[in-house]
Amino acid sequence: MTQPLSQHRHISFTAHYTGYIWYQMGISHPVFATGRGKFLAALVHPLETWAEKHVGGSMRTTLKQRHQMIDEHLCQLITQHPQLQVLEIACGLSPRSWNFRKKFPEINYRELDLPDMAKIKTQALKTLDQDAPEVLTADIFSEELANIFQVFDPEQPLVVISEGLINYFNKDMLQTLLKGIAEYGQRFPEIHYLSDIYPEPVKNRLASFIWTCSRLLKFMSRSAFTFHFKSPQELQQFCQQAGFSGVEVKQPQRYFASPQQANPAIEQDEHLGDLVWMIHAMKKNSVK
Repeated sequence: MTQPLSQHRHISFTAHYTGYIWYQMGISHPVFATGRGKFLAALVHPLETWAEKHVGGSMRTTLKQRHQMIDEHLCQLITQHPQLQVLEIACGLSPRSWNFRKKFPEINYRELDLPDMAKIKTQALKTLDQDAPEVLTADIFSEELANIFQVFDPEQPLVVISEGLINYFNKDMLQTLLKGIAEYGQRFPEIHYLSDIYPEPVKNRLASFIWTCSRLLKFMSRSAFTFHFKSPQELQQFCQQAGFSGVEVKQPQRYFASPQQANPAIEQDEHLGDLVWMIHAMKKNSVK
């Protein structure tokens, strides 16, 4: 019997674009930069340049912000838990696993994506390191995701990472994914989730333009791409409903301030106008 295609298979076209942008930024390797990504980057360059001048940011500026915030939080978690295990879902052509395996050779860092992208990524990783593990494959909205968690040692903490993913899902799908991570993570002493998310652009003077761009991306990716949350508190409550006990929402204006500004109490926090946020959700479990 032919296996049915995932309804989320079209999202991966953006992986080529993001992979090339990270290469342009100097944080990646040429093996993760595809010809398709180069074409897409050149295609949207004029729009990105205009947005950076008039909107205050663009897709490529948010790529840098979200990638750096996730990387720095992952470094902090590894410092706290040297035996930390990592699962990056919908990894695409991100250089993160390659970079972190160089910094932390003993780390158990596994990646997951749909079959076609998993094959491309595995080939790229093997070019750099023949011992690099194969990229796992699963539909994250099926029982296959539970099997992926069996790959890891239940005696050690686990962090799940996604980047550039969850805005492609409607709220019901996102709640299903978060509940799955929290549930399957119960077998570990701690489960952490790091992700970016694009909030509703309610504080931006060109909000209508940003919404128009999101509809274009929705059409191009044939997905449910949309914005979900208007405040950090709303996002925190959503993650808690999925089973996480602690949730932090990081906004670039505050995070990258010098010196870095501490987050206020979540009920006092407000949307500062950034185009992208970072989430750190976690839960400690009583594992026998």
